[in-house]
Amino acid sequence: MSIYYQDDYVTLIHGDCRDEDAWESAHLLLTDPPFGIAWTPRTGTAKHKAIVNDSDTAARDYVIGQWGHIKPAYVFGSPLLAPPHGTKQTLVWRKPGDAGLTGQIGGWRRDWEAIYMLGNWPHDARPLKSSVIATNVGTTTYQNGHAHGKPVALLEVLLMAAPGGTVADPFAGSGSTLIAARNVGRKAIGVEFEERYCETIARRLDQQCLNFEVGA
Repeated sequence: MSIYYQDDYVTLIHGDCRDEDAWESAHLLLTDPPFGIAWTPRTGTAKHKAIVNDSDTAARDYVIGQWGHIKPAYVFGSPLLAPPHGTKQTLVWRKPGDAGLTGQIGGWRRDWEAIYMLGNWPHDARPLKSSVIATNVGTTTYQNGHAHGKPVALLEVLLMAAPGGTVADPFAGSGSTLIAARNVGRKAIGVEFEERYCETIARRLDQQCLNFEVGA
């Protein structure tokens, strides 16, 4: 196991989540895996490389299989493909006004994503919430150099509505899940395959600590 970053709340492992199993000991899965749609950047956005393991849903399905269907999970996905086996509820992330331009058809933006809920969840949670979650922060603010980065505020909403314990993100990307978990006082274990994104995550976490200390 190659620990790339660690603090009192967050452990980041540089590696392939199929070879690392530390994340499997967590209590909640919150992850944004390769969707399996073979996404490639259009002309004019060449700064983003193609997503690793995005040719099919094998990576996503492997992680869900390892996680099992007992512990709760949030898994982001494309509405163009079938939901993962065992999905119990589908939430909708309504993206901000500058999102969804890539892939638009007939003037309709592709401006929402599915968030699949799997595993066991409380049936009597209150208050009841809408299954549509909207964010207004612009894409350039929340992506942090990752084509599919998610807003920290969105992930905080999901975490605060979920059972407690350590959070796992085996596709850590730009690190927003790890930051959101730390923000709400939860420990998190992340795994990221690409070292360039590990660098981004460590920098964001360090900068957040610095900002907190300066503002204290």
